[in-house]
Amino acid sequence: MKRLLVLSTALAGIAMTASAKEVNVVSWGGAYEKSQVEAYNKPFTEATGITVNMIAADNPATPLKAQVEAKNITADVFDIEVSDAIRLCDEGALVEINPDDLPASPDGTPAADDFLDGALQDCAVANIFWGTVIAYDETKFADAAPSSAADFFDLETYPGKRGLPKNPKRTLYLALIADGASADEIYDLLGSDEGVNRAFDKLDTIKDSVVWWEAGAQPVQLLADGEVAMATGYNGRFFDAMVAEGKPFKIIWDGQYMDMDMFAIPKDSPNPEEAMEYLKFATDTQRLADQAKWIAYGPARKSSAQLVGLYQDGKTEMAPHMPTSEDALKNAVMDDPEFWADHDAELTERFNSWLASN
Repeated sequence: MKRLLVLSTALAGIAMTASAKEVNVVSWGGAYEKSQVEAYNKPFTEATGITVNMIAADNPATPLKAQVEAKNITADVFDIEVSDAIRLCDEGALVEINPDDLPASPDGTPAADDFLDGALQDCAVANIFWGTVIAYDETKFADAAPSSAADFFDLETYPGKRGLPKNPKRTLYLALIADGASADEIYDLLGSDEGVNRAFDKLDTIKDSVVWWEAGAQPVQLLADGEVAMATGYNGRFFDAMVAEGKPFKIIWDGQYMDMDMFAIPKDSPNPEEAMEYLKFATDTQRLADQAKWIAYGPARKSSAQLVGLYQDGKTEMAPHMPTSEDALKNAVMDDPEFWADHDAELTERFNSWLASN
């Protein structure tokens, strides 16, 4: 009897240890987080028994950097932008990821050949392509609807406040597009004094009518509350408001700023094995395609595109709402992490000085 009691106690301990497996994922909250919970987390837990704890942040790179600096890593997987992934990898803060360890596509194509260009970095794997786009409240412009970046800056024809992000990366480029620059000129212009001055001169024309935002949920709320008539923000957030919540918003794709989000694992994470299992699972072909059922972000794998179908409402075709659609890409600016690694500090300083000036 004593041996049976000891054995049963030991087995209970093993079961408790197994059930206690978890992975802590830091993401962006809102509709985006919901899409990850539905497409990645629930099936991952069902398949592995590993619990996924989601932690929302306005920008997951911020707590990641803080944890790295404090040498106190409390989360396992962070959903971050490309520039942060490259910088933190170069600093030795992230786990290197071998593409050969990632799952192949359903037809056997290796991951290295299946992910879109730039989607595989030394220490990070992309999950989605997304865009910062212009959206407007259709009820504010009954007579003539805006349709371009130039219209965003035209306060006379399209009156009302404007919502813009409080950072130079997704603001200066838009001013140049609105001023007539083409997408392929943007980085040459922002790398020159003349181009930067041109961008700020354009921003000056609407500065007094701008409401600045810092978190992804804000531009949607600003539009919904009528505080602004037009705003830039993340295309998936606007889509969710339009389709899931029935808001009278419309997206303008002209001059969208394209970017990727990537999963990265910090060194010394609490659950490194579970973190790598999660990363591999969440970036396979089916999971990336499934995410498009919940939000309008483009999957980072080529093989996922053909599996993208209807939105969760069962009637909305998702392909036209993808930032990677043909129309959306006509005048899109792709993020250049190398440019921003070289110029972010100086342009941020200039931007902050401009904000503080009369």
